[in-house]
Amino acid sequence: MREVLKVLKAAADKNRLRILKMLEQKAMCVCELSAALGITQPGVSKHLSLLKEAGLVHDERNGQWIDYKLCEERINQYAPVLLKQLSLWINDDPCVRQDRKVAAGLHREEVCKK
Repeated sequence: MREVLKVLKAAADKNRLRILKMLEQKAMCVCELSAALGITQPGVSKHLSLLKEAGLVHDERNGQWIDYKLCEERINQYAPVLLKQLSLWINDDPCVRQDRKVAAGLHREEVCKK
């Protein structure tokens, strides 16, 4: 029961749902997610940590960036089921549509200036 609760709790937050829906579209780094969500990078990192622990996302080094993607690996039996269902849910939500539009227009070279 612990694993299903971890997955459901990870998904039971508006910002984490928004992250998952944007990651359906493309891999993104913390800077891009922060810009799209309008929250701080440490806040995004905390959300990503919870999603990663639940087996919903994974990270991968890409040069100077760390890309976050939806997890394709089966970490537990619940995360893949939730991700599959989530791909069918809330696609017409105005917030999700706006997030996807904003995310598509973000370019990390501009957003992530070090």
